[in-house]
Amino acid sequence: MEKMQFKAESQRLLDLMINSIYTHREIFLREILSNASDAIDKLAYTALTDDKVGLSREDFAIIITRDEENRTLTVSDNGIGMSRAELEENLGTIAKSGSLGFKQAMEKQEDIDIIGQFGVGFYSAFMVASSITVITRKYGEDTAWKWVSDGADGYTIEETTRSAPGTDVIMTLKVDTEEDKYSDYLEEYEIRSLVRKYSDYIRYPIRMEVEKSRMKEGCDEDKPEYESYTEMETLNSMVPIWQRAKKDVTQEEYESFYREKFFDYNKPLRVIHSSAEGAVSFKALLYIPEKAPYDFYTKDFKAGLQLYSSGVMIMENCADLLPEHFRFVRGVVDSQDLSLNISREMLQHNRQLTIIARNLEKKIKSELKSMMDNERENYEKFFDAFGRNLKYGTVSDYGTHKDICADLLLFHSHKQGKRISLKEYVDAMAEGQEKIYFAPGENLAQLAKLPQVETLSAKGYDVLLCNEDVDEFVFQSLMTYEEKKTCNAATEDLGLQTEEEKKQAEEKAEELKGFLTFVKESLGDQVKEVRLSTELGSHPVCMKAENGMSFEMEKYMKRVEPGFDMKVGRILELNPDHAAVQAMKEAMTADPVLAKDYAQLLTCQAQLMAGLPIEDPYAYTELVCKLMK
Repeated sequence: MEKMQFKAESQRLLDLMINSIYTHREIFLREILSNASDAIDKLAYTALTDDKVGLSREDFAIIITRDEENRTLTVSDNGIGMSRAELEENLGTIAKSGSLGFKQAMEKQEDIDIIGQFGVGFYSAFMVASSITVITRKYGEDTAWKWVSDGADGYTIEETTRSAPGTDVIMTLKVDTEEDKYSDYLEEYEIRSLVRKYSDYIRYPIRMEVEKSRMKEGCDEDKPEYESYTEMETLNSMVPIWQRAKKDVTQEEYESFYREKFFDYNKPLRVIHSSAEGAVSFKALLYIPEKAPYDFYTKDFKAGLQLYSSGVMIMENCADLLPEHFRFVRGVVDSQDLSLNISREMLQHNRQLTIIARNLEKKIKSELKSMMDNERENYEKFFDAFGRNLKYGTVSDYGTHKDICADLLLFHSHKQGKRISLKEYVDAMAEGQEKIYFAPGENLAQLAKLPQVETLSAKGYDVLLCNEDVDEFVFQSLMTYEEKKTCNAATEDLGLQTEEEKKQAEEKAEELKGFLTFVKESLGDQVKEVRLSTELGSHPVCMKAENGMSFEMEKYMKRVEPGFDMKVGRILELNPDHAAVQAMKEAMTADPVLAKDYAQLLTCQAQLMAGLPIEDPYAYTELVCKLMK
């Protein structure tokens, strides 16, 4: 019996494959089972034109056998088998795949779905096995062959016997160490778990003898005695729910799959079952959860969809299939068109994957928009859980995704007293209104009382009250929606004055120039400017931010960057028609000290209304008490 070397020659290459390409050694079983499925596929295809095969689809199966005493794990199939030449070609040459060759040969005749398209999956078994024996018999031949290798020193091939066509892969597991317990792969629970995780949807039954117990016949039921026995059990479900037609799947089945697969006790708000054919064909089963996982807004959350290739799981969390703004979606995608690299574990980021991701993004947006329009109560539940994520998606990547996210956002309408979309806001805009007004802050009740909100409401204009720290960034990213500019009511010019009114305001400011100078000098560096405003409604004053950063953004930056010391310029705006401002103006001549106290009091009030802290609350308290005497 001659010892032969791998045609790829290098032990270093084999070491690279089994130690570097695969990051999780448990996938060895997935690879061996996939190879067995491929072998059965080939014989099943042959049976279509060859009556001598003598096997129907129901006869095909993959058998897993455990031998704890000899530390062997065997995977057997009744597939096409291999001749000596094929055995040497497929297993003697690293990265040579019989499956790929078969598929290429059949492409012009039939659309054959073969899982394994690269030849190194088999060698992943050396991550857990000290030696591997392959016994195989090619369909149509009487001679069987035995291939044996320890992975390092090449392999041997000799003639042997096998009763029927097919292949046995016998893996002798490595000796356990303190760090690695290879014997775990002989445990019934571990094998069952790996089959369910990676190979549950292989189309042929994967069977294994399992140990069970039953009551002995004839024993006293009050004092039962039990005996052990073994029974062959199918470990995989074979037919994925997403491969079935929608009409054949009940809502209960969708929900049961979701709970089992994604460990969520709540029902999903929406089920998206779709398929696509064309440049890339795939099937997807996606779910919109009702509630966010506890770690959703942390770096520990693993986003992404489960990715399958012809029913074999390739990645548990393929983040590249979901954009960041839809990272809350759970589900699976199955495609036979994806180009996989040699390990089947890592995806080449190719055109097919990009096409699938874009298709899913459009589908998810369409379903969410449909839920918003037709199932508003459910959509608001969704938005409670994931609306913040959509807002982050709007501003991320310099607003690249704002057109996708904008239609899905909700904000509190001051006029309607409920949350509305930007489309609903624009559709309900009053005649003559040209801007989308929003007011950012921390408390909806306080925002509703802002002077600017009162002024806009008096004209019949709505204001979106925004109490999340990301809201202001959202509107900065959007800038416009349906050709309507956004306007921060708390910091920007509301654009309500006519040219005549602007001229009158300028004349009024010139008339009261001395008064404004007095107030500015009384306040010193507390404010950068004092000016008049016609947009304060019934309020005497308000505090506005100098162009650029708003007060809310200043507070946000201080929260995320404690060392941030940049302070937004404060501008005190006065309502010249308000009694309090007129009293201060009259006191400027009669009692300048009292006028300065009034200026200080109104400034503190403006800070409070703007949600800004008073630098010296004790001095403010004393001032109020002084003015009350």
